Amino acid sequence: MRKKPLSAALLAAVTLTVAGCGGGGSATGEAATAPSDPAKASGTVTVLTNRTDLVQDGTMKKYAAEFKKTYPKVAVKFQGITDYEGEVKIRMNTENYGDVLLIPSVIAKGDYPKFFAPLGDTEDMARTYRFTGKTDVKGKTYGIANFGTVNGLVYNKAVWKKAGITDWPTTPAQFLGDLKQIKAKTGATPYYTNFKDGWPLSSPWTNSVGSVSCDAKASDALATTDKPWAKGSDLNVLDSLLHDIVHEKMSEKDPTTTNWETSKTDLAKGEIGSMLLGSWAVNQIRDAARKAGHDPDDIGFMPVPVQKGGKFCATMLSDYQLAVNAHSENKSAARAWIDWFTEKSGFAAEEGGVSALSSMGFPDVLKPYEDNDVKLVERSEAKTEQVNAIDNASEIGLAKQDYRQKLIDIARGAQKGSLQDYFDDLDKRWADAAATAGN
Repeated sequence: MRKKPLSAALLAAVTLTVAGCGGGGSATGEAATAPSDPAKASGTVTVLTNRTDLVQDGTMKKYAAEFKKTYPKVAVKFQGITDYEGEVKIRMNTENYGDVLLIPSVIAKGDYPKFFAPLGDTEDMARTYRFTGKTDVKGKTYGIANFGTVNGLVYNKAVWKKAGITDWPTTPAQFLGDLKQIKAKTGATPYYTNFKDGWPLSSPWTNSVGSVSCDAKASDALATTDKPWAKGSDLNVLDSLLHDIVHEKMSEKDPTTTNWETSKTDLAKGEIGSMLLGSWAVNQIRDAARKAGHDPDDIGFMPVPVQKGGKFCATMLSDYQLAVNAHSENKSAARAWIDWFTEKSGFAAEEGGVSALSSMGFPDVLKPYEDNDVKLVERSEAKTEQVNAIDNASEIGLAKQDYRQKLIDIARGAQKGSLQDYFDDLDKRWADAAATAGN
């Protein structure tokens, strides 16, 4: 499976059950700290993971073997979970949901203390880690980012070059013009929505809020606005672009038949021109190019086609967060795995992600951004709990695919209505919800 963003994390179910680690206990609220002496940690531990691909191909086993060199008496076993969100949500009705897990997106931020052990004071954690605001609840941090992702368009440079395009588009209108050139001169599908799989319509697009305004607090601002889709706003610009791509027939002919895994190979082979994703996807599609006998260097990464003050901006935010089960008998060993995986495994770089460690540099896939002076905006999560409450009450679903699937259906004529009417409806639903849920 993906390796989805949202969007790409690890948790295949690592079973870490450790005895004698100096942590133990199942009391909710007990902090998870790593053992001071690795040699004293022993036993078998359980870690949950959505990366079934890495479990099946032996990659996670290799990580466990490396971990064992530091913690020789700790055994780590893996269990891949295909429907990670769905299955783990059910398991969390009990106390049996592993020792280490990726925090499911369906768990409300305010509920983190019920399910996860605090990892430290956020003020202290922020000195070492990026993205701590994502899981900060009342001054405590409950998860460490598996890695961070930077948003942008993964594209086939050979296709764009064949169409005569050498520069990154700086406006939505220019981007649409470039897509038309690609369609006319190459025969490739200019843009691929991945409508059927759904998540590529939620995570990458919503995660780009902040790229248009170049504002780290753009997502937080949703907690205090009555019109998130007002003209010129991040959501208005982004969703208008998606609508126009489809309306102008620059995407796949039948969006109901899309396939994520196939799309990676098609982009790698030059049959697709571009897809909005996170930086984590670049290496996956380059790998697909190698397997298909194509040049992996043809796969590039460009920012959302909007500039602020003559500069591109790109949001940088956390992928899944690694957490410790509040009921774990092995909190100390579980924390040891998280610390090692974050600091020593090299997983973030391998995935083309941004390390949670603030001392680490950026992955090679972001070199085009560095070379072109793209500003990276680490998005604030200070108002995430309030935004989620309004979103849930409005039943819009910023982190779900439904509302953008309807947007695409309007754009292609499968549903009646205009884009502006739809934006007006979304704004009304948001305002109504904010009047109660946002308080």
